[in-house]
Amino acid sequence: MGANKYGLHRVIWPKGALPQSAARLDISLPIFQNEVLMEVQEINIDSTSFRQMAEAASQDPEKIKKAIFKIVEERGKLHNPVTNSGGMLLGKVKEIGQHYRGALQAKVGEAVATLVSLTLTPLYLESIESIDFRTGQLKALGYAILFESGIAHLLPADLPEKIALAVLDICGAPALVLRHAQKNDRVLFVGAGKSAKLSAAALKRNFGDTLLIHALDVSEKSLSEMKSMSLADEVFVGDATQAEVIDELPLQMYDLVVNVANVPGTEMASVLAVKEGGKVLFFSMATEFGKVALGAEGIGKDASFFMGSGYVKGHADLALRLVRENKKLRKWFEEKYL
Repeated sequence: MGANKYGLHRVIWPKGALPQSAARLDISLPIFQNEVLMEVQEINIDSTSFRQMAEAASQDPEKIKKAIFKIVEERGKLHNPVTNSGGMLLGKVKEIGQHYRGALQAKVGEAVATLVSLTLTPLYLESIESIDFRTGQLKALGYAILFESGIAHLLPADLPEKIALAVLDICGAPALVLRHAQKNDRVLFVGAGKSAKLSAAALKRNFGDTLLIHALDVSEKSLSEMKSMSLADEVFVGDATQAEVIDELPLQMYDLVVNVANVPGTEMASVLAVKEGGKVLFFSMATEFGKVALGAEGIGKDASFFMGSGYVKGHADLALRLVRENKKLRKWFEEKYL
């Protein structure tokens, strides 16, 4: 098969599948003339996947490394078979194919962060030098291949690499939340991590105090951070895997519910919390569509349910701008990632 812009030529099995859904990818070199070769420096594993890996390995870094190597060796990509998610990476452009016509605006030697999932990115890992348990970021050596349809973003000169990597990892969230939010909405975030903080900052920036923002999480620390940063009007400690937690909220009819939890089983709490005719945006990689569709049917909830995509036009620039403009948000990223 000739080189395909979506990477079909890299699929070993099953033939005909796109790289993301494929079981195994070809990582052989040299690259095809419409591809980009990247030298891997850091990997940002998505929150859901890293949490699952860390728990399965009992927080043992050597076991986590072994699990990651096993996945990459077997699949030719970092595609967690349990969570069906991956992450993204930071690296330097090593080679650009002569016939590459993609959107990457970078030259050989420049550092970029990929904005496509590692579940579809051919990847070879030589070593994993360190794991940051607080952030899910790995120092690693190896190479990755970017398809012609893939996107990446030049690392900004005014932000540290670790912060840029963390922000770009979830840059689709604030852009999508803005797409679905309206003035005077009552918004509930299920989960209070970095996706919630960045998305709430986008809402505050665009709508000011016309929105009412609540946040629900098991972590008192994450919630208090949102409150102290003026990113939530009220916060509530509770386990969203237990549907009855919604009974403890003062509002049970939110216009928009944004699920950014990194654990499975939070679908029905989100469905219960939305008003009739409202919207639920599932940005969590732990979401199971069947639970949403059948669960909503089972309780007679007529609302609109959206599965979040990591790509929205202009999402990277928006997310980076939020961190640059919001001093409290930038300080939080600095304290967590530096």
